Amino acid sequence: MKSVSKRSGRRRKANTPQSRIPRVALLVETSREVGRGILRGVLRYERLHGPWGLHVMPGDLEQTLPAMRAWGGNGIIARITTPEITKAILATELPAIAVDLWEDQLAPGNPLSRLPELYVDSYAVGRMAAEHLLELGLSHFAYVGELHNVLWSKRRENGYADRLRLEGFEPLRYAQPDPCDRDWGREQRRLSRWLAVLPKPVGLFAAMDVRGRQVLEACLEAEIAVPEEVAVLGVDNDELLCELSEPPMSSVSLDAERGGYEAAALLDRIWQGNVGNREKVLIEPTHVVARHSTDVCAVADRDVAAALKFVRLNATRPISVHDVVRHIGLSRRVLEVRFRRAVKRTIHDEIARLRLEQVKLLLRETNWSIGRIAESAAFANGSYLGKWFRQHVDLTPAEYREQQTAGRAPRAGHSPELRENP
Repeated sequence: MKSVSKRSGRRRKANTPQSRIPRVALLVETSREVGRGILRGVLRYERLHGPWGLHVMPGDLEQTLPAMRAWGGNGIIARITTPEITKAILATELPAIAVDLWEDQLAPGNPLSRLPELYVDSYAVGRMAAEHLLELGLSHFAYVGELHNVLWSKRRENGYADRLRLEGFEPLRYAQPDPCDRDWGREQRRLSRWLAVLPKPVGLFAAMDVRGRQVLEACLEAEIAVPEEVAVLGVDNDELLCELSEPPMSSVSLDAERGGYEAAALLDRIWQGNVGNREKVLIEPTHVVARHSTDVCAVADRDVAAALKFVRLNATRPISVHDVVRHIGLSRRVLEVRFRRAVKRTIHDEIARLRLEQVKLLLRETNWSIGRIAESAAFANGSYLGKWFRQHVDLTPAEYREQQTAGRAPRAGHSPELRENP
């Protein structure tokens, strides 16, 4: 695969001391959403603070460093996956930012452990995954890690398990096969057998979307119903991969674009001599994009389950507790008591929680006005939404949007939904 080198045609400002534009090698996979997000963030920084010359090689994890001296390279941002790449990067003696180092690479004495690092807050990812599955009312949980059980996969498992333990649950773990055995047929049969004996219904967290899709394929092979028996949640929110899954897969979304932007800013500061050793940039999880693979209300009380489903389908319409009670056909007091016992929240709190998630989503992912968001989320007007939002988040909607979208541009006109319409 040929590499792609980019050079901006814009002129550097006259007061910038550089005699020529800096050149940066980006050894980041273009085949995965998190890699593409990082690259989008770097490009956005370059557009605002460049010009830079950028080297990108399309493909997966296997990347090749260009001849940096001949090319005139000044810096590197790289996911370092092989001893050959490690040796080549260190030999350049150029400023380099590593992406998600492995456990052995972080060990004392390893020269990579001294590099600045861009990495996903995988522990927070695991906690967010647990909270999403807990909200479904499930009482059984499982985890399927990355095949090589790398550090970020372990961190996701730890965050997931620690959050579940707070509620008195312990996740079941899939024992990984030999990573050298790349026969998916054997692995699928093994995974299907493990899924078949799990207690049902179960919430299953997969370390990444690719692994989550493999879980869905194994469920299909074993004739296990998703989400009724196994609710599956991945990570990365690779929209094409998630939507092409059967059924469409829910996923934890990562703010990789913001991470890439901040990594580029860090590299710029290194050139200016304004950075200490071993600085880190975190890629934070932002929210769960809920699709059909976790669209289940696993509550034993059928009336409460029906109330939950009604609330989740209508929370962004102007409904009240009275509407829920009328839909279910029980007395308000009886339904309120049973709902709180099963869900650990009142009906009113559940409506407010889902409306808040929708408002946050629209603030992050669109450039809609506050008035338009208020109308979409069933608020009387933008002024009332602003006061209500500040009571719940301790920020104004504008402050929240600025905080969440720093380093990336909201997608104009995009109107994502919390869940699929029935």
